[in-house]
Amino acid sequence: MKDLIIYIAKALVDRPDDVDVKELHGEKTVIYELKVGQGDLGKVIGREGKTAKAIRTIVTAASMKTGKRAHLEIVE
Repeated sequence: MKDLIIYIAKALVDRPDDVDVKELHGEKTVIYELKVGQGDLGKVIGREGKTAKAIRTIVTAASMKTGKRAHLEIVE
């Protein structure tokens, strides 16, 4: 899942080397914190948050295989 988020984020940003994802495991959920380089935050969020919503939808659908809920947070 982490690799999927990194792959999508690197395709969107200008500086793919600055993309970083951290996993925080809970009992029933996994939280992924996505950090991108300065100036690339808007590209990951998109207009009115549509890109971020699409990424979150993909992450939620892919997490159904694991049986845990996944949540994506985009951090500055």
